[in-house]
Amino acid sequence: MRILLAEDNRELSTWVSRLLRRDNYVIDCVYRGDDADAALASQDYALVILDLALPHLDGIEVLRRLRARGSTTPVIILTANDAVSSRVKGLDSGADDYLVKPFNVDEFEARVRAQLRRGRGNFDPSVRFGNLAFDTQARTFMLGEAPLHLTAREHAVLETLILRAGRPVQKNVLAENIFGFDDETNPNALEICIHRVRKKLEGSGMAITTLRGLGYALKIDDGQ
Repeated sequence: MRILLAEDNRELSTWVSRLLRRDNYVIDCVYRGDDADAALASQDYALVILDLALPHLDGIEVLRRLRARGSTTPVIILTANDAVSSRVKGLDSGADDYLVKPFNVDEFEARVRAQLRRGRGNFDPSVRFGNLAFDTQARTFMLGEAPLHLTAREHAVLETLILRAGRPVQKNVLAENIFGFDDETNPNALEICIHRVRKKLEGSGMAITTLRGLGYALKIDDGQ
């Protein structure tokens, strides 16, 4: 699941991105408002975490442009301004939530999870398909009764597939959910990652199938 973090304080940006990557989210970091606007115009995100005091284009204008393009992507505003008028302005411009710096880590993570659930229209923290279960709060997978141990990229592959279980997911959509701006990739990186996940699902009754011309799909393996 890919998140855009637009925050000009590089120390805070590094800390927040590490926190989110620990939970197996893919994070793109930008430090200017015009860069945030360009990223949002060209890339789909599951969530935007947006500082209001961005240089070159402020957060409110970034948010207004995002909503003017018809995007319903959830947006959490971060700001050092605790004034009620500032909160009202942000919410009226299309923000979904608002956090004042400094903020509590547990509260921040809970608000991220809440907005991601809301963006999916799913308030059940557990997503199940066959004998595979994904806990969206703990950010963990269970295969039957056992935890399924995955690398961050493997986690991103399986999360994208289980949230669209039984339906084809195009290769470019998978890649967008797995690789961030700063990731070095090669043409075979996605296939290698999918191969590794397939190996971990072997004998479980679950499988990732290749649908020629359509992409990949997570399906229940009737041959097991």
